[in-house]
Parts: sequence; C-alpha cells; structure tokens
Amino acid sequence: MTVHQIPNTQNLDAFWMPFTANRQFKAEPRLIASAEGMYYTTVDGRKVIDASAGLWCVNAGHGRREIADAVSRQLMTLDYAPSFQIGHPIAFDFAERLAAIAPRGLDRVFFTNSGSESVDTALKIALAYQRSAGQPTRTRLIGRERGYHGVGFGGMSVGGIVNNRRAFATHLPGVDHLGHTHDLARNAFSRGQPAHGAELADDVERLVALHGAETIAAVIVEPVAGSTGVLIPPKGYLQRLRALCDKHGILLIFDEVITGFGRLGAPFAADYFGVTPDLIASAKGITNGSVPMGAVFASRKVHDALMVGPASQIELFHGYTYSAHPVACAAGLATLEIYQKEKLLTRGAALTEYWQDAMHSLRSLPNVIDVRAIGLVAGIEMSPRKDAAGARAYELMVDCFNRGLVLRSTGDTVAMSPPLIVERSHIDDIVGILGDALKRVA
Repeated sequence: MTVHQIPNTQNLDAFWMPFTANRQFKAEPRLIASAEGMYYTTVDGRKVIDASAGLWCVNAGHGRREIADAVSRQLMTLDYAPSFQIGHPIAFDFAERLAAIAPRGLDRVFFTNSGSESVDTALKIALAYQRSAGQPTRTRLIGRERGYHGVGFGGMSVGGIVNNRRAFATHLPGVDHLGHTHDLARNAFSRGQPAHGAELADDVERLVALHGAETIAAVIVEPVAGSTGVLIPPKGYLQRLRALCDKHGILLIFDEVITGFGRLGAPFAADYFGVTPDLIASAKGITNGSVPMGAVFASRKVHDALMVGPASQIELFHGYTYSAHPVACAAGLATLEIYQKEKLLTRGAALTEYWQDAMHSLRSLPNVIDVRAIGLVAGIEMSPRKDAAGARAYELMVDCFNRGLVLRSTGDTVAMSPPLIVERSHIDDIVGILGDALKRVA
C-alpha cells in the first residue's frame, strides 16, 4: 500500500499511463510534484532519493538551471524550424559536439526524438546500407531474447521481452533472436562482468547456418540489458559478437539508449567494453531527460555508402517532424556543457567499486538470488513467489517509495542507476532504505 499521498482531489481517469497497471496505480497513486539534484519531492512534501535517474535519463541530476535557461533562450530565438531541405545552425553545432565524444569513427549523427525512434532509425539505416552496398538480399534483422529496444514495430520485433510482444500479433517479418546471456547457475553474484558465457555469442553461427549470412542485415543488442533487469555481458562476449558480425558481413548495432552518456563510467558502453559497433542508438541522457530527443551515431562506412548517386537525390527517405528540434538541441548543448564541466561522463568510474560493494552487501538478505552491478547500474534479483511472478519486486518498489527511495521494478528484479552526481552518502542511503525493505517484504 502507498501510505504517503494527499487526498485524491484531482481526476486521474483521463491519462492512460504507459507501462503501468493503471487501475492499481490510480487506486493508490504515487505522485511527484517537483525535483532538484538527487531528489524528488512528492505531492505531500516528502523528499525521495531518485535511484533511477528518472528513467535512466537524468544523468546530471534534476533541476539544472543551465538547461532551463538554454531552453528558454532558444524558445524566444527560434522555437521551431524543420530539418527537411532547410537547416538551422544549432543542429549542426550539436551534431559536431556529439561526434566529438562518440566512439572513434561514429561521427555521423541522425537526430530522432526518443530511444524507440533511434532504434527504428538504426534498423532502417542498416537495411538501406546493405541495399546501397549491393547486398539487397540482406533484409533479416537479429535481436536477442530478453532485449528491450523500445516500442516501435521495429524495436518491438527485434526485442525479446515476452510481454512487450505478446499483445501485438503483427511483427516485422524476417526477424530472429540470439539466446540471452543470463546464467544464474554459473554467474550469480558476479562482480562486474560474469566470467562464463562468452561462447553464447556463437549463437550468431546458428542463425547464419539457419538463414544464410547473405540474408542477415544486422544484429542489435544492448551492451548491458537494462529494462529486463540489468543483464551484464560475460567477459569476451561483445568482442566475440563483433568478430562474428565482421566474419559474416553483418552490421552490429548497439542500443545505448540507457548506457550512453556516462552510465558505466565512460561516455558510451562501446568505450567501456572496447568494442565499436557500426551504429549506436541513443537518447535519454542526451538532454538530461529535459526535452525528448535521440540520436543515431553511424560509422563513416555506413554513412558514406548512402552518399551516392546524383547530388540532388535524397539519400535516406526517413526523418521526423521534430528531428533536430532547435529547443532539444539547445537542451542537449547545455547538457554536454555540464557533462564536460563536471566530468560526469567518466565520474562513475571512481564510484564503481563503492557502488558494487554497497550493492553486494545486500546479497545475504531474504529472497535475494543475485546481485548484478557494473558502472553505476545495479540489479537485485529476488526469488519469485509461487504463482505471482513480479509481485515481490513490485511490493519492494512501493515499500521503498513510501520510505524515501525511487527505483524500478522489472519482473522479480529491482533496477537502480542514480544520477551521475551521486555521492557516497547517497549510495549509503539507497542501500540502507533498500536493505530494510528487503527484510520487510517477505
């Protein structure tokens, strides 16, 4: 039960909430009124630590005046301009700044409005690349079980979380999936990357044997799978995946919507793991969650393959009304300034050991069957209740909210990844509240 709330004087019926049990929530709402730094404030005036950086997106903390001022100035200077056949300088400035921090070689930037749009854009670019490269039979897209790639039809199709697919009978044709990497029997309570499972990348060979390499355009994976409960790649897995994609002429796409912009203590997971894909889908931290925006980073190889034919010809028949929206670009530039000034893209590296120690201190508490942590990301997995999968993690999430902590529940795992401004004292508070809740929630 949510015990801290003001009387429900407003009508909650009209808003159909996303990824929410609407009837359950509206019976006992958890409402946030404001935010600053590491904290939310609820409608009844309680301070709540944000251990989820919003939805993995508020990397620089809440209420950053620099971003608000940049947005205000931009609204009064140029509130909107299209990017179809017309440009505005701030879009080119922002793309250049992003290219400068991207993994080496991924310096061509296509703007979107969300992680879902970034994924669908990356998939379309991969298909267009294969056609332009003279390989039009390469139309198959390969995702991974338990992967989350947003809610567009492309992302849903290559995604591998069952409930995100089950209700929607129509998926893209020609999609298949690698096996997931979660292996509790061998890897439970690993610190950082698990030791076992690099060979799971060899599932690419199975799909090549089944479908033929000449039919496969791209493989897309999250370097760290966040929404399914923080699944960390085994040591050597991503390197092996890169090598197999190269062997068979398959593009490799990293979905870094969560891991991009400092979450692992490096600008991108590609930097952290030392594996460079052909395309990166990003969003979330690109504007500190302040204005919806996303971006796809493309390699020169991919980009230049489409820059052919008459100069007057549109190279990629794709885009959005709000691609490179001037206000979003202004928010993004201000966000990058904060990241650079406060060294937030790498700050997590210095806190990783403390974060891991704190998370693993919970391993002996009731019902905890695994602790996974890397960078400033962690997942605590609990044993499911009989005939009530997910109920224990949901109750834990509600209990924590009541006592001053926001975290995410997904299945029987609670996931955390605080703003990158987090201090050790905040980590202590997070673990203290969570540890007490684990003892209460049977």
